[in-house]
Amino acid sequence: MTTLEAATDAARDNLSALESEAIHIFREVAGEFDRPVILFSGGKDSTLLLHLAIKAFWPAPVPFPLLHVDTGHNFDEVIEFRDRVVEKYGLRLIVAHVQDWIDDGRLQERPDGTRNPLQTQPLLDSITEHKFDAVFGGGRRDEERARAKERIFSLRNAFGQWEPRRQRPELWNLYNGRHRPGEHVRVFPLSNWTEADVWNYIAREKVELPSIYYAHKRKVYRRDGMWLTEGPWGGPREGEVVQELMVRYRTVGDGSCTGAVESTASTVEEVIAEVQASRLTERGATRADDRLSEAAMEDRKREGYF
Repeated sequence: MTTLEAATDAARDNLSALESEAIHIFREVAGEFDRPVILFSGGKDSTLLLHLAIKAFWPAPVPFPLLHVDTGHNFDEVIEFRDRVVEKYGLRLIVAHVQDWIDDGRLQERPDGTRNPLQTQPLLDSITEHKFDAVFGGGRRDEERARAKERIFSLRNAFGQWEPRRQRPELWNLYNGRHRPGEHVRVFPLSNWTEADVWNYIAREKVELPSIYYAHKRKVYRRDGMWLTEGPWGGPREGEVVQELMVRYRTVGDGSCTGAVESTASTVEEVIAEVQASRLTERGATRADDRLSEAAMEDRKREGYF
């Protein structure tokens, strides 16, 4: 066996092990909790999460609903994809519109126009309203250092807040889902995946994604080292020049703070090669909300963010 063949076999074994772990986690939650829900935005990680959930329970339907906290500043391609996937698999989708919270005064627009930080309250209110006791998220430990502190089963208190000191040990794939009334557990089946793992698995399973994950022409302008696009969130500002470039998105979220990267990668294989050559995570490269401070993500997680 050549070195290349051995490396290929090892990569296949790694993906199979990651898949097996994630499926085990889904089934563990289904047996241990009463009202789980999957956070689903139509992005690559939540789409992979849904793909694994479908495999975990096939041929039975996924036994819990999906929840999307919609900022109103999402990319049209992603919302169209989200709705198409929900219809294809006959899933129940709950949408918490941030605009509803703004309209009734529970939230106020931020001066910078971004709504990403405004997602926390609608998320916590929706969890309380529907009495969800386990919430699946697509967070990975390689995305951002605060997320590297997270356990696969992450306990949240009655206010939805994350307390690092209350995280529990997870030995031999044993997960402790015990929680008091009012508390809930965030569950991260992709904790041990990397961005490269995600793309290699997408290639292996032929998982469909929104088109903006692949290279396309888009009108963009430069701000704080990122290529942003025009939308209902505003922009460009004075002095920001709009250009048409070949770009793609490594991650998708609120359009006001999610940047594109210049790219010609129009296939899964080309994206994999690009990801393997990158020295920055997708959030570090293209998410302005993570640049607010050194502890931006951790501060939001303590408040109840994803």
